[in-house]
Amino acid sequence: MDIEFNKNDDEMRQLIFQLETKLKRVKLGGGEKKIASQHKKGKLTARERIDYLIDDPKEFLEFGAFVGDGMYEEYGGCPSGGVITGIGTVQGRTCVIAANDATVKAGAWFPITAKKQMRAQEIAMENRLPIIYLVDSAGVFLPMQDEIFPDKEHFGRQFRNNAKMTSMGIIQVAAIMGSCVAGGAYLPIMSDEAAIVDKTGSIFLAGSYLVKAAVGETIDNETLGGATTHCEISGVTDNKFPNDEACLDYIKSIFDKVGAFEQAGFDRSDSKPPKLETEEILGLMPTDRVKPYDVRDIIKRLVDDSEFDEYKEKYGQTIVCGYARIDGWAVGIVANQRVVVKSKKGEMQMGGVIYSDSADKSARFIMNCNQRKIPLVFLQDVSGFMVGSRAEHGGIIKDGAKMVNAMANSVVPKFTIITGNSFGAGNYAMCGKAYDPRLIYAWPTAQIAVMSGASAAKTLLQIKVSSLKAQGKEITHEEEKELLDEITARYNEQMSPYYAASRLWVDGIIDPRETRNVISKGILAANQSPITEKFNVGVIQT
Repeated sequence: MDIEFNKNDDEMRQLIFQLETKLKRVKLGGGEKKIASQHKKGKLTARERIDYLIDDPKEFLEFGAFVGDGMYEEYGGCPSGGVITGIGTVQGRTCVIAANDATVKAGAWFPITAKKQMRAQEIAMENRLPIIYLVDSAGVFLPMQDEIFPDKEHFGRQFRNNAKMTSMGIIQVAAIMGSCVAGGAYLPIMSDEAAIVDKTGSIFLAGSYLVKAAVGETIDNETLGGATTHCEISGVTDNKFPNDEACLDYIKSIFDKVGAFEQAGFDRSDSKPPKLETEEILGLMPTDRVKPYDVRDIIKRLVDDSEFDEYKEKYGQTIVCGYARIDGWAVGIVANQRVVVKSKKGEMQMGGVIYSDSADKSARFIMNCNQRKIPLVFLQDVSGFMVGSRAEHGGIIKDGAKMVNAMANSVVPKFTIITGNSFGAGNYAMCGKAYDPRLIYAWPTAQIAVMSGASAAKTLLQIKVSSLKAQGKEITHEEEKELLDEITARYNEQMSPYYAASRLWVDGIIDPRETRNVISKGILAANQSPITEKFNVGVIQT
């Protein structure tokens, strides 16, 4: 192995160590004291409940772990958005699970909590997966009620999703394992079945203090909305249980008896590990985002038996397309190529840039995958579309539109892994979050922004300097450099994959060696949802 490989490997391992360290911190939720307080009340934590419920905790595919990271610091933060979400197997049945983390502000809903909960519901709806709600929440975080309550994608949307999922025949089961207050009370009761834990679980539209203020009635919370009240008097909940474990055992028994549903029928053969070592990705992938590498080297360390059947290999070479298998699943791969290549006309083309021929090839390949019912995997390391007179005269906008149209209208499931750069319209064309990938994860090397940090910082600096000059203010060379450094630091922070993950622009950040596993679990989930739409790209200029 050469010096560059070893350097890349060392730097990538450092990034992975940072990732693992951050994950350990995030998984503590509100901290060890809050966890101890949960245990003292006889309650499991949200993560302990999930581990107890699912068949194999090691196989839980979490999404949104870094949601809320660095946000709401004035309120003490909101690790994981105060709710744990992911895909797991319960009695052999693939399910989405959403568990409120009561160690974080008593499980109260911040704006990002609602966004994350609705992402869980979206994944359940797209893949027609059962969803299990483990409810333990104090309701809306009142200091931020104006940012969570009234708008279309705010708190109330989850109840609309409850109703829609019921009409779609998607199983919804809820366990009330702590507080369930106000509008949040509708979430479990709009589910198919609602279990409740005695003494620790409670559900009501208004707690005892608000009842006293509103109607003058004096009553304790247990009598008002505890397990006995709702299982024996109101009939709001279905069954009560003495502790968390018994309640979760009951949910297991429900899924032990669920019948089989129609599947999509994506092709899967026996899984084979790559012939080339997946571990070598760490040395092949430069952490310096301007350095070239051949994406085929990455692909062949992700796919079964390292076999990759490339499509139009010598045409449109800044995007590599081809067929392969990942953990046995047939996939179509669309990947940005980072090496400098020659076009069919003998022109040199920059790596990571989408040219007209690459966009045209990709559109045709995406259409083929839809025709053949093959899921699509996008490996994003893109600087954007080519610009300049030659590109414009060659119709780059038209060819880019073809690619975006084909990708946006795909009816086969799409999965996106952002391995490196994700800039500008390249993010869109390569199936960014706005284009409904079933799952979208980033490597620690990812950078997501409208343009590169260097380009953006210089542009923003020019705007700032021009504004100061317009005000009659002069700026020295030293002040200009200081301003540039400040702008660059702020912009680079916003390009970080952690910044993206905290806002749910991506579902999470993963060790590159976990990529096969994430894609395989995503396709397994997608296979539970039959394709009912026909692929139709509408009007495309040719």
